[in-house]
Amino acid sequence: MMRDSFNRRLWVGCSVAAVAGILAGCGSAPMVYPTAPPAPVARPAVVPAPVPSGPGGSLTQPRSRWVPVAWSELPGFGQDNLFEAWNAWLKSCEKPVAPMGALCGEVRRLSIADAQAQRDWMQARLQPYRVESAQGESTGLLTGYFEPQLEASRVPTATFTVPLYQPPLSLGQRKPWYTRQEIDTLPEAQAALQGRAIAYLADPIDALVLQIQGSGRLRIAQPDGSQRWIRVAYAGTNDQPYRSVGRWLLDQGLVRDASWPGIKTWLAQNPQRRQELLWSNPRMVFFKEEPLSDLDAAFGPKGAQGVALTPGRSIAVDPGSIPYGTPVWMASSGTQVSLQRLVLAQDTGTAITGAIRADYFAGWGAEAADLAGRLRQPLQLWTFWPK
Repeated sequence: MMRDSFNRRLWVGCSVAAVAGILAGCGSAPMVYPTAPPAPVARPAVVPAPVPSGPGGSLTQPRSRWVPVAWSELPGFGQDNLFEAWNAWLKSCEKPVAPMGALCGEVRRLSIADAQAQRDWMQARLQPYRVESAQGESTGLLTGYFEPQLEASRVPTATFTVPLYQPPLSLGQRKPWYTRQEIDTLPEAQAALQGRAIAYLADPIDALVLQIQGSGRLRIAQPDGSQRWIRVAYAGTNDQPYRSVGRWLLDQGLVRDASWPGIKTWLAQNPQRRQELLWSNPRMVFFKEEPLSDLDAAFGPKGAQGVALTPGRSIAVDPGSIPYGTPVWMASSGTQVSLQRLVLAQDTGTAITGAIRADYFAGWGAEAADLAGRLRQPLQLWTFWPK
């Protein structure tokens, strides 16, 4: 998912940080305030495969070391409902990456097998590796991101007044393009965006969260009164720097709790300063509209691998540590959730950096937003690689 975010994302977790998660930080040390989200990243044409190095058959990546382990080291491996992850694996096979792509025929045939058959096949064909940093650390950070789901209108109304724009035609002619404040106030910027609105939201904070996440679902009211679902996906930015609104509030001494709930509380008490808060972040994200068929609606937006994300089974990673399309065993326990499951590395973000770092795609809607916004807990990762 090309997200300016979270926590997008966003990502809001760390990716985006729901504004604590939707706008939350993504560093390796604990943070209590929203910080810079992952910026859109270029998809590498080729992600280097691990190479043999070191004792005991370990493999190395630019930002991690993989140490071979026994299957018995994977916590909870015998209890996971693997068939739930198989949909995500099948998605990765739509854009296969060597050498995992060579297994896609078998993966497809096993899509109708039971979990035990799938487990037996994995143990026969794959070798598990514990992911470590170059310094030998094996514990990192898990955050979450999600896809916002919002009400919208195709045309402006008394309620829906906040536009979501396509990229202006002059975007490439001026770098950086106008800031968020200039877009709101300068006639020339407004003229360049004339007729470029895809839809209108009711709340500018929802628009900001959507921009941080980089994608969202809109139930959009048409001029004839009908409604339909669409997806808006990342299409570019104004090339201005991202500034955290939570960091701005802390620097101003206006809050001590810069989590999303804390920001919402401050806005409710200071509605006259909402515009000032928004303008503290000069970056604006532009979108493109995509249809949302029943099949598309069962999956999330496309991640950096180029395949649709699967709720609860897709993660964003640092591709310098784990190549896209790699099946990963994830173990994380904290105050929010306990996770021991098979996931697929299918996305990334600029704030998702380091050997043991992942952003968990929670899905869409209020429950996913709540989880993504609060998720920040220790993480261990194991990769699976062909024998």
